[in-house]
Amino acid sequence: MKFNVGTPDRIIRVVVGLVLIALAATHIVGVWGWIGVIPLLTGVFKFCPAYAIFGMSSCPMDKSNS
Repeated sequence: MKFNVGTPDRIIRVVVGLVLIALAATHIVGVWGWIGVIPLLTGVFKFCPAYAIFGMSSCPMDKSNS
């Protein structure tokens, strides 16, 4: 699996995911808050299936291939 989520993107995904999960766990938001698992996992594993489908990447270019 090729990484396609860069560091700034990863940080945002993990933070948003954790916040949504925390809000859902404390019943501040409804069940939909558990959707935070998705950005959390994509941030942890550095891979986003949606990015792969659309051929996108937020990772910096590998300069060794130039």
